[in-house]
Amino acid sequence: MTRSILITGCSSGIGYDAAVTLRRRGWRVFASCRKADDCARLRAEGFHAPLIDMAEPASIGAGLAEVLTATGGTLDALYNNAAFGIPALVEDLPTGALREIFETNIFGLHDLTRRVIPVMRAQGHGRIVNCSSGLGYQAYPWRGAYNSTKFALEGLTDTMRMELHGTGIHVVLIEPGLIETDFGKNSQRNFERLIDWEASVRAADYRHEFIDNAGMRSRKQAPVSLVTGKIVRALEHPRPRARYRVTTLAEVAYVLKRLLPTRAMDALVRRVS
Repeated sequence: MTRSILITGCSSGIGYDAAVTLRRRGWRVFASCRKADDCARLRAEGFHAPLIDMAEPASIGAGLAEVLTATGGTLDALYNNAAFGIPALVEDLPTGALREIFETNIFGLHDLTRRVIPVMRAQGHGRIVNCSSGLGYQAYPWRGAYNSTKFALEGLTDTMRMELHGTGIHVVLIEPGLIETDFGKNSQRNFERLIDWEASVRAADYRHEFIDNAGMRSRKQAPVSLVTGKIVRALEHPRPRARYRVTTLAEVAYVLKRLLPTRAMDALVRRVS
């Protein structure tokens, strides 16, 4: 029988590439998006594209119900990909903005996953794959909001993996480094919308980091296909690993994090940031 998967955040980037690749590999892909226009575009490409806004519980429930109606109440895999960033110094990050990013990156993900687990438990198998980040195990300056959601996701996922042991449900983390997507551009828009950087004591640093030099890091980004390759392994290997790091940078950061004293690692990250 054709395997089914629900992927969140499929308008572009990692989610879209995963949807295209998995459909090509024979999966029945439900490629969800937050905006109706993006869903319509994906439907025009032949995808099932439910509208799911991870910040809206009613949208999560309705979108999942649409998927389960189409599959007859089963779901083989869930890939939690939807997330966004708000670059800023922690001292300049409004608490409301932190709540906003947690609503999508953690609370919505948790809500959807809790709804899916009973479905997978009843059928005796399933894969829950969560898209974390290298910033889920190594913090990076200016990314406190995103760092904190991904650190939380790492803990949540590790706990679920242990709690669901023996149920036939595998829980896996994907930990990408810098990937060539629109994530940076979208984060820049959130920065402009939510951060009053000109009022900061470090306004000059903001101007250098996000105004004058926006987009300068594009040379360091790896192709999105690297992430998709690890997603395929996480979904199709009979015994998937607990976590898959993506890019050499992510691997090196993980090793150095384990080897170096904290102050030495802090100094290294400050130097390259």
